[in-house]
Amino acid sequence: MSNATALSVKDPYLDNQPKGNWINGRYVAAISGETFESVNPATGLPIATLARSGAEDVDSAVRAARAAFRGSWSRWTPAERQRLLERIREVLGENFQELARLDTLEMGAPLSRTMGMKASAQATISYYASQVYAGTGQTVPNSLPGSVMTMIVKAPVGVIGGIIPWNGPLSSVWWIIGPAIATGCTLVLKPAEDASLSLLRIGELLQQAGVPDGVVNVVTGYGSEAGSALSSHPDVDRIAFTGSTETGRNIIRASAVNIKRLQLELGGKSPDIVFADADLDAAVPGAAMAVYRNSGQVCYAGTRLFVERKVYSEFVERLKVFTETLKVGNGLDPDVQLGPLVSRKQLDRVLSYIDIGGQEGAILAAGGCRIGGELANGYFIEPTVFSNVTNDMRIAREEIFGPVISVIPFETPEEALALANDTEYGLGGAVWTRDVAKALRMVNGIQAGTIWVNGYGQVDAAIGFGGIKMSGYGTKGGPAHVDSYLYHKSVYING
Repeated sequence: MSNATALSVKDPYLDNQPKGNWINGRYVAAISGETFESVNPATGLPIATLARSGAEDVDSAVRAARAAFRGSWSRWTPAERQRLLERIREVLGENFQELARLDTLEMGAPLSRTMGMKASAQATISYYASQVYAGTGQTVPNSLPGSVMTMIVKAPVGVIGGIIPWNGPLSSVWWIIGPAIATGCTLVLKPAEDASLSLLRIGELLQQAGVPDGVVNVVTGYGSEAGSALSSHPDVDRIAFTGSTETGRNIIRASAVNIKRLQLELGGKSPDIVFADADLDAAVPGAAMAVYRNSGQVCYAGTRLFVERKVYSEFVERLKVFTETLKVGNGLDPDVQLGPLVSRKQLDRVLSYIDIGGQEGAILAAGGCRIGGELANGYFIEPTVFSNVTNDMRIAREEIFGPVISVIPFETPEEALALANDTEYGLGGAVWTRDVAKALRMVNGIQAGTIWVNGYGQVDAAIGFGGIKMSGYGTKGGPAHVDSYLYHKSVYING
């Protein structure tokens, strides 16, 4: 395993990083005056001090968002909102390198990955710019007596609460900002405590792009404090959340206060099925990076890797060889492919599951250790492969959220499908085969919101993705996503 040299955490922008929340177009300190530190997971050292917000801070942001919603923002035309989104796209492009560096410093992903999000982030904004007329109503014929005109009118739901995950804030946030601005809603964003810097900077950049004060607000803090207050706030009309299933349940309970609309993207334990007739030269690295991408910290990672028995031994060996070629290290090193885990807590969690896998009888085929040497102070772990895994082991059933692959053999397509669906989750899934009929059978049979064939992880805002079962509900992307930021008015006009 090759390790990158640890780099300095010094960054010119961080010296001037504001410490407050972004509310109504300016930075304000937490009302309590409390703060917390953001830590670089590559070094274990603090890099910024952020506002530790509570219910009062969230309330301040919600009031700003509500005032903006009722104010001049409500009079912006679809064409004006479209031009604004196009300007946001331009400003994002001009400042993306800075934002990518902030994400790398704070949550560890290699700069090659965070910079690589530029095209998809801009494409996402462009898609939502194309959807500004989604609020167009329609006249509808009716069977009422007399002269009655009937129509359906769509209107923005109001104030949106967006709770952003730490594993990809720079990409995730546009799936909320985009439809909110396209439909005329306003926003209060609560970034994860492990990754807040890029979202605070985005608040500033949106103002530069012409977003009116109060339309987008950013409140930092802990999920149990600021996140909980946002979820239960009676003047928030919709919550968009990406995160754990446990937190999702709490948000569902909190939403009862005013019957909020919810869109929840929760946990996953996605099946990745490789048949013997697959192109193994593509399937081996494809299945590996379906887990290792972002150091395994992706909700739809294909962590349950089902391989047909005919090629099982060969596949495990090739997977081991590929795994050992990957370079792990500080994300600021341009040659690094995998960065650290986001926190010491996450590192301990992943290491505990590696211990559990060995105790359950799985065979450690590659990796499995924390990386020491020059990287000892960071939260680095070797990408890990377990073979001899059965679908009832904890490492095959529980979300680890780290670079750990469980390779499970199967004999027939029927068995593969039964194993794939034997999970409480339903976020993603994939199949590798040259047989179109077999591929379509898996596509139709796998119970998940997003399915890939001979690839893994591609996402586009026009198509979208989502989950079922314990992986949440509400599609992100596509016309249905935009429509969920609107409500329908049925109108009857007597002549």
